[in-house]
Amino acid sequence: MIELEVLLAARQHHRTVIIGGGSAGISVAARLRRAGERDVVVLDPSLRHHYQPLWTLVGGGRAPLKESVRPQQSVIPRGVRWIRRAVAAVDPEAREVTLDHGGVVSYDHLVVCPGIQLDWYQVPGLEAGLGKDGLSSNYLPHTAPATWRFIRETRSGSAVFSMPSGAIKCAGAPQKIAYLAADYWREKGLLDKIDVHLVIPGAAIFGVPEFARVLEDVVRRYGINVHYGSEVTEVRPDVREVTVADLATGNKKILPYDMAHLVPPQSAPDWIKRSPLAGADDPAGYVEIDKHTMRHVRYPNVWALGDVGSSPNSKTGAAVRKQAPVVVENLLATMNGREPTASYNGYSSCPLTTARNKMLLAEFDYSGQPTPSIPMIDTIRERTDMWHLKRRGLPFLYWNLMLRGLA
Repeated sequence: MIELEVLLAARQHHRTVIIGGGSAGISVAARLRRAGERDVVVLDPSLRHHYQPLWTLVGGGRAPLKESVRPQQSVIPRGVRWIRRAVAAVDPEAREVTLDHGGVVSYDHLVVCPGIQLDWYQVPGLEAGLGKDGLSSNYLPHTAPATWRFIRETRSGSAVFSMPSGAIKCAGAPQKIAYLAADYWREKGLLDKIDVHLVIPGAAIFGVPEFARVLEDVVRRYGINVHYGSEVTEVRPDVREVTVADLATGNKKILPYDMAHLVPPQSAPDWIKRSPLAGADDPAGYVEIDKHTMRHVRYPNVWALGDVGSSPNSKTGAAVRKQAPVVVENLLATMNGREPTASYNGYSSCPLTTARNKMLLAEFDYSGQPTPSIPMIDTIRERTDMWHLKRRGLPFLYWNLMLRGLA
């Protein structure tokens, strides 16, 4: 039976406290319960659980939003206590977590995985203009459907897609929606009437050369103008213009748009930035962990995984799927007086939708080398079968296996 507490007593103590009820927190909780742990608590204020990778397909008109959300209570593992409160602060010296209503939860072991913070304020005009006049972002569930509406309404003119500098969740998402939109306009005979721009901070379209070569062909196919080493620094929704800055020179230019899909800079939640858990030299404030064991470098009873950790992997759900068993194995080892030996190799994957029925499955690790996981299939090319994996296979794996601690 799931135990839910909305308002708890002034103070409680638990053996294992997990901050965050997203993919990382639920996966770890499920694995701990399967290992026989009885006192596991999840702290999360949300009543809904989202499968966020589907939002790109929602924005591209290839999936309904309703398939991406379920009640949070339906994914909390049986026997795990859920406290529906947000975290305000953490004191790793006192081994205490302070909640938003003032209650305190103390712990023996802490797993930190509250996800990443969307810093809309860093791009003036972006948040205020979302969802209207052609401006949208798939990084919110309520604006992803607007992206599809704006794509359909655009018949000519200019479209701008952007990615911010710094680490973000699902780093392929800013360009995936550009390809879905361009392929739609190609199907409708409109692509030659639309000037498509993709603004990215890096010097290459993708960090792994083998996949970058495929994506360069995709960009050429659609005639997309790529602005390398650049990012959007301001939006003026009233006149439908963005300011694009060259990161090397600081030079700026104005791009008009009829529709735009923009992604905000991202960082650790502010309460983590203010806590001792963050790295002292990290302005983004991520939890400072060993990139292999996922254990905090200064607090041996604290672990972190998912988007909030400092490990230099791509921040994706696939990374979480590989990190969760490492965290649980190492956490259980320390509970039994042993040193952690399980190791995460940085594996991540980015299912890059390159057309409305094709996908490039980019899998790689800390070395930056391709690490394909599907035997006898060449995944370093666009494939229709990989599209079906993205649309049906991965959501099934997520809801039925990953969140239950089985994959």
